[in-house]
Amino acid sequence: MQSALTLSAPPALATLEQGRAVALFVDFDGTLVELAKEPDSIAPAAGLADHLMTLAHRLQGRIAVVSGRTIDDIERHIGPLSIAVAGSHGSDIRSAFGKSLGNVARSLPAQIDAALRTYANENDVIYEHKAHGGALHFRSNPEAGESASAFAKKVASDHGWKAQSGKCVIEIVSGDGNKGSAVRTFMNTPEFQHARPFFVGDDLTDEAGFAACQELGGAGILVGERDETFAQYRLPDVSSVHTWLEI
Repeated sequence: MQSALTLSAPPALATLEQGRAVALFVDFDGTLVELAKEPDSIAPAAGLADHLMTLAHRLQGRIAVVSGRTIDDIERHIGPLSIAVAGSHGSDIRSAFGKSLGNVARSLPAQIDAALRTYANENDVIYEHKAHGGALHFRSNPEAGESASAFAKKVASDHGWKAQSGKCVIEIVSGDGNKGSAVRTFMNTPEFQHARPFFVGDDLTDEAGFAACQELGGAGILVGERDETFAQYRLPDVSSVHTWLEI
C-alpha cells in the first residue's frame, strides 16, 4: 500500500487503449455520483446510464458498475443498465446480457434486519435495508460511528456474515463476496478476458477491487484521498472521473 498523496493522475483512457484492450470497473457512490447524507438523496447526472452505454460500445462491452448498492437501487436512480453490473459488494453479479454470474446472492436474514433496524431507531443513525445486506449510515451523526460499527460487527459475527466499513457507513454483507471477487468473476467471462483491468473507486470497500486489478496486470484509480491505498493512480473528485471516462 502507498499514500494517496504520492499518486499521479492516470494516463488518458485513449492512451491506455493503445497498448492493450482495457476493462473498466467503476464504483457508483462517490465515483459516478456525488455522495449525499442519505442514500436516496443522491443526484446522478442526467443521461448517466446512456453515457455508460456509449462507453461500453467503445470498450466492446468491457465495463461494469461495481457498487455496494443493489442493482435494482442503482437502476431506480439512473434507469435500466444494459452493461455489466455487480451490486451488494459483489454478492449479486449480472452480465450485460442479463445473466446472473457466480453464486446466487443470499438474502439478509430477518434477525440481522431486525437488529439493525432497532439499533438505528434507538441511536439516531439511518438504516438501509438491502436485498443482500444491511447498512447503518451515520454521515449526519458522525459521533455515532464508533458504537454503530461495533454493534454491526458483533451482529455480523453472531450470524456468520461479514461487516465492512465505508465512508460514514458500516455494512453487513454475506461473507463470500467483495468487489475484488466481482472483478475476478467478470474477468473470467469472454467479454473481459485478456483485457487489462482498471478499477475506479473512492471507498474502503473499493480496495479489494484495486488489489484484484493489480494482481491481474491492471491498476486501481482512487477518487479523493486516503492515507494508504492499493491504487496506483488518483483522480480528485467525481467531476474528474466523468472527464477521464469521457462521459
